[in-house]
Amino acid sequence: MTLAYAVRALATLWSGLMAGFFFAFSIVVMPALETMPPDRAMAAMQAINAAVRTPFFGIAFFGAVLLCAATLALSVWGRGRSFLGTGAAVVYLAGAFATTVAFNVPLNNELAALDPTVPEQAALMTGYIVDWTGWNHVRTLAAMAACVLLLASLITSRARANDDYHRMAAGTA
Repeated sequence: MTLAYAVRALATLWSGLMAGFFFAFSIVVMPALETMPPDRAMAAMQAINAAVRTPFFGIAFFGAVLLCAATLALSVWGRGRSFLGTGAAVVYLAGAFATTVAFNVPLNNELAALDPTVPEQAALMTGYIVDWTGWNHVRTLAAMAACVLLLASLITSRARANDDYHRMAAGTA
């Protein structure tokens, strides 16, 4: 097993982990918040945003970013060239990471500054849910797509290695 293959395998796992995390928000958390009164939904999301800041989440979130960046570097400049790996890394970094940094985090920061006990501020929760969930769908789909592309890169890489082995064994390489 090469370093590039091992990094792509880990990137597959980490991007899949983050895809599942984002997916859970899209299909469970945000729809549940939509059913709540705005002040309670705001307080709940503020609590979720505070609770997610843990070393475990940091390892999961930034681990996927670092592994996709390493996949990109190894695919472009290293010996582990992989068109699918390159595509997966770009999709994850642009679609999941950049979307989080450019949209979801700023929305969370704006939400953190609001007071759910002030009716005018609590009323902003409806717009927050729509905007945040829309961007979360983008990063969910990007993380899922990256995971599928990474998995495909592992499968094709392994099949190519098997073909090379059989050609070598047959003396046709």
